[in-house]
Amino acid sequence: MRASDAERERVAEVLRDAVAEGRLQMQEFEQRLDAAYKARTHGELELLVRDLPAPGGAVAPVGAGGAPAHTGSAGTDWAERIGGPATSKGAFAVWGGFRRKGRWTVGRKFTAFTMWGGGEIDLREARFEDREVVIRCFTIMGGMQVTVPPELNVRVSGIGILGGFGDRATGEGTPSPGSPQVRITGLALMGGVGVVLKRTKADRERAQLKKRPGGE
Repeated sequence: MRASDAERERVAEVLRDAVAEGRLQMQEFEQRLDAAYKARTHGELELLVRDLPAPGGAVAPVGAGGAPAHTGSAGTDWAERIGGPATSKGAFAVWGGFRRKGRWTVGRKFTAFTMWGGGEIDLREARFEDREVVIRCFTIMGGMQVTVPPELNVRVSGIGILGGFGDRATGEGTPSPGSPQVRITGLALMGGVGVVLKRTKADRERAQLKKRPGGE
């Protein structure tokens, strides 16, 4: 069965309790938390907590056998996130909107266009068809936002005419080794394109835990 957001949060709470009690090391906690927020089914969630007690002391539900799923921290496993066929090479919206978010693969040349509409391009969990990617954003009397993780190497060179092409990402993050080179360009005519740096919810959880006493 498909997992809900509430179920993902319950699993995240079990993981937070486990690391606070010393049952999980910080690295393993980070891997499981990241996998929890990406999980799509009950089975995937159950594998992450099958060896941990649920809140109140009960043993967490056990799903299908197998070892807990492990995925690297978002933004660091670039070798696993570069390559493969693109799932999207463009997006188009007129009097409407589009969204590219979650686990998708960006084409080496991705073109987005909006007119009297809006669009969202989120690269925080995305894969990349190539090590060098160009994202072209064009909007006429509309709006578009590109969200990038701090570990991504990004450069912005768009133009705004009677509008704005805002850059709040270039130079603000800390690109990690092996990061793809992403160039964001285009034109905003009587509209706006914004490029912002933002962490995923799982990354924010990790940052908060590291600030606690005993965090690594």
